[in-house]
Amino acid sequence: MANSTVVKTSPAVTSGNMAILAPVVGWLVPGGGHLIQKKWGRGALLFVSITAMFFIGLAMQGHIYKPNGGDILDMLGFVGDLGAGVLYFLARSMDWGVNAVAHATGDYGTKFIIVAGLLNIVSIADAHHIAIGKKP
Repeated sequence: MANSTVVKTSPAVTSGNMAILAPVVGWLVPGGGHLIQKKWGRGALLFVSITAMFFIGLAMQGHIYKPNGGDILDMLGFVGDLGAGVLYFLARSMDWGVNAVAHATGDYGTKFIIVAGLLNIVSIADAHHIAIGKKP
């Protein structure tokens, strides 16, 4: 009986790289972590919903938080905003959302922007779970 060795390509090599790449791309571009894994429906839905929520919040004159070490609620708002990835950096570079919130609509807009970032963080975790094989 001859010994034969079968060399299989390990899926862990590709999923290991994807487990790092998908969350990074997913943070930068909402839904991008799903799109690079060929989850077209999820990726498109996440991109449209997160981007729409972010821009609706800006249209409602919502506030974009800046990094600071002051009030805990400002720090949490910054983390939520930063979760939107490139949308946050675009808004900061264009000076969108810098006005003080003067009415209730602006306060709701601020919450829309924060929730868009938090939804993107959840989608990053989802893309990571898909990449490591925990979710189809």
